[in-house]
Amino acid sequence: MSADKGNELNQQHKHHRHHHHRHHRIRNTILVIVGLLVIAGGVFAAIAWKNLSETTSDMYQSSGSDKQRSANKVLSNKKPVSILLLGTDTGDLGRDDKGRTDTIIVMTINPKTKKTTMTSLPRDMRVDLPDYPQYSPAKINAAYAFGGVKETINTVQDYVKVPIDYYVLVNMGGLKKAIDQVGGVTVTSPLTFTYNGSSFTEGEAEHMNGETALNFSRMRHEDPQGDYGRQTRQRLVITALLRKSISYKTVLNTKFLKSISTQSKTDLTRSQMTKLALNYRDAGKAVKSDHAQGTSKSIGGQSFEVVSSTERQRVSNVIRDNLGLKRVRIANQ
Repeated sequence: MSADKGNELNQQHKHHRHHHHRHHRIRNTILVIVGLLVIAGGVFAAIAWKNLSETTSDMYQSSGSDKQRSANKVLSNKKPVSILLLGTDTGDLGRDDKGRTDTIIVMTINPKTKKTTMTSLPRDMRVDLPDYPQYSPAKINAAYAFGGVKETINTVQDYVKVPIDYYVLVNMGGLKKAIDQVGGVTVTSPLTFTYNGSSFTEGEAEHMNGETALNFSRMRHEDPQGDYGRQTRQRLVITALLRKSISYKTVLNTKFLKSISTQSKTDLTRSQMTKLALNYRDAGKAVKSDHAQGTSKSIGGQSFEVVSSTERQRVSNVIRDNLGLKRVRIANQ
């Protein structure tokens, strides 16, 4: 990729920056809907088989990444598995402008301990791109712009030292509709605020439709914790969706499944999804949310989230522990 192309991508990112600030964390909700259907769908796998068969074929796309182990053997042996959940900042997966992955979550599913972890990585985390040293250091969300899912997986594996077995990529299109199709979510707000016409009161539970849930997840500047506070509210929406989606009504909702399939890509085949649904569904009952905490720094005129080696080590340990893997040492930077 030429330097001009790299500059062009940076200009596109700056041009759409304010639009992204309103949306990039919201994609996590639809990502988890997809993840949930994979994990918990086995409860109604028999009756949902026809619907899943019709949708998964449209979603499949190989990542081409450097996988660190045989993911198929992991599933066949019912070992803990990892799935990278990615959200793009485009409105349609067919657009030439791929955009950037403003949502990056490493999800691990352990059927033995019956635990699932979801660890968010800051979109602006300062990294070196393994296959694009000429554009490094860069923000981790640029990995997708330069090298697609392949480079994103390679970068996550390199920086957190964990194997990524599969991925699920979702764009912004159809998110509000998808939330409405599952009947909305009920969430208790951790603070009082008003955003884009929606008002929330600290400590009060509210049933939210798609638009309200998006507004709840979008607000950033009024939160004392900034973007990390927004991540917390986003994870509240995720938890609510996990509870709500364990329902035959969701699995049997053909319109819902089609809206997911047209907005998603994954390297999970139908057979692999079925194995996850049947053998890993109990792990969806206990979900632990976490995130890599960075420090905002301006470097070379760019704003980065710098995640220390100590924090990367902690995140690596959390993820590897739930995968049942030995911990590895992350070198200081």
